[in-house]
Amino acid sequence: MSERRGHDLGLHRVLEPEGALPQAAQRLDAESEAFDNEIVIEVQTLNIDSASFHQILGELGRDEAKVAERVCAIVAERGKMQNPVTGSGGMLLGTVKAIGKDYKGPVELKVGQRVASLVSLTLTPLKIDRVIKVHLDADQMDIEGTAYLWPSSPIVAMPDDLPERVALSALDVCGAPAQTARLVAGKKRVLILGAGKSGMLCAATARATLGDEGEVYAVDLHDTNLKLLKEAGIVDDFRTANAKIPTEVLKAVESMTGGELVDVVINTCNVSGTEMSAILPARDRGVVYFFNMATDFSRAALGSEGVGKDVDLLIGNGYAHGHAELTLKMVREFEVVRSRLESLTGEG
Repeated sequence: MSERRGHDLGLHRVLEPEGALPQAAQRLDAESEAFDNEIVIEVQTLNIDSASFHQILGELGRDEAKVAERVCAIVAERGKMQNPVTGSGGMLLGTVKAIGKDYKGPVELKVGQRVASLVSLTLTPLKIDRVIKVHLDADQMDIEGTAYLWPSSPIVAMPDDLPERVALSALDVCGAPAQTARLVAGKKRVLILGAGKSGMLCAATARATLGDEGEVYAVDLHDTNLKLLKEAGIVDDFRTANAKIPTEVLKAVESMTGGELVDVVINTCNVSGTEMSAILPARDRGVVYFFNMATDFSRAALGSEGVGKDVDLLIGNGYAHGHAELTLKMVREFEVVRSRLESLTGEG
């Protein structure tokens, strides 16, 4: 039998342009049979990136059939789920169908095991055979399909103590809580901008990291999650404000802090145009972390320069050592976070 070993970074799946890595590729090969160093996943659920899903909803409305059609069209054209507007993808949940004889991935796996990818759908060869259900409030789609992962792709076995949709929803943003824990350690004031799924997890992580030694503030357009975070003691104070209006956010933050700026800002908004709302509240030599995949980084850099802000601007990295474990720990330890995820995914 001939050897069919692919590149450990997935270059063998790139159709165009030549020489591109899978994430930057315009098109991937999702039709070829598995290579000897790949695993085959029978996909049951796609968790679409929040920025991507909300962009599609904003264009098509809350029409399940149209949303399904759009996602299928993107995947058929590109061989992966990468929204051409936001550039973002998401992650998947499925069952290990086959393991290549040369596959040596980050964790031990066996056929039949339930797994979630911890690598973006923007670089995952994916084929959708059928859409079963679109979950508009959870940013998820139940499908029948196939995906392929190579050794460099992070993956995690699903926990048995949490509903799968809840775990998948949390794992989709697990890079943000892990980075938050690193960034806020030893700091005094932290602002969470955006109180959706990732914002709530980041707020919980900030509280767990700081304990009573620091102050955690939150700003969102709506107050539903903010009130729950305050009642649970996760945030010290909150305000509602439009993150597309930087001066409105700055005023809101100063009203909470008594006019002080904060040490760290974690931007988890799922819409574009929120760069300066994250930068203005940061103190001199503070840190601004953009987990928001709708961020325009040139706008952030030039905008910070334009207002004379000497702050560190950090790009959200979806991968960090131990990120899946930490995120699931936050879901287990903070009941309000778990209950909100259960509500959003229909598991409550």
